[in-house]
Amino acid sequence: MIDWKKIDTVLLDMDGTLLDLSFDNYFWKEFVPLKFAEQRGISIESAKQQLEPQFKSMEGQLEWYCLDYWSNALQLDIIALKAEISGLIAVLPHVISFLEKLKSSSRNVLLVTNAHRDSLALKMEKTALQHFFDEIISSHDLGLPKENPGFWHTLHKTQLFEKHTTVLIDDSVSVLHSARQFGIAHLISISKPDSQLPNRHITNYPAIEDFRTLMIGL
Repeated sequence: MIDWKKIDTVLLDMDGTLLDLSFDNYFWKEFVPLKFAEQRGISIESAKQQLEPQFKSMEGQLEWYCLDYWSNALQLDIIALKAEISGLIAVLPHVISFLEKLKSSSRNVLLVTNAHRDSLALKMEKTALQHFFDEIISSHDLGLPKENPGFWHTLHKTQLFEKHTTVLIDDSVSVLHSARQFGIAHLISISKPDSQLPNRHITNYPAIEDFRTLMIGL
């Protein structure tokens, strides 16, 4: 799937790529509605009906990933709620082995995530993955989400990498679309970002269920 001899830089997403997306799906679809319902004295069903359009309206925008935005909008301490169930944060299968192989190579390895810095700090605290990366970049640092092609232009100004020798691995097809528009040559998706859900059928990009496939030749 990858000719590793042609790759100098590896860009890795976090949630749904390295970490099990089941945590985030449960948090936003179940736990936040539960706390919102308790706060408002309404049913969970009513809470979900109120929250769903709010969430939908922010998809693909930086606000969707901003814990400060949602704490203010929902009048809930989102980072405290995440910490409350942080025991559910988990690394996806075979990720550690893959990162160890990358670490022992001469390649530049960057974590490039839409996660808010508070969420990022919590997840690094729980997983201790930070030492595998040469640099950790949050889209909040650059002011644009990865879905926006401008994110990659801005990233390219601060990080020295060649588009034709770079691979991006990300579970979001819309992020891969924007990276392709920018010109990153090698793009790979994740077919099973949430361990509790069936594999997704990805047609636009090569897709892996786990990282064993990519360790061949690394």
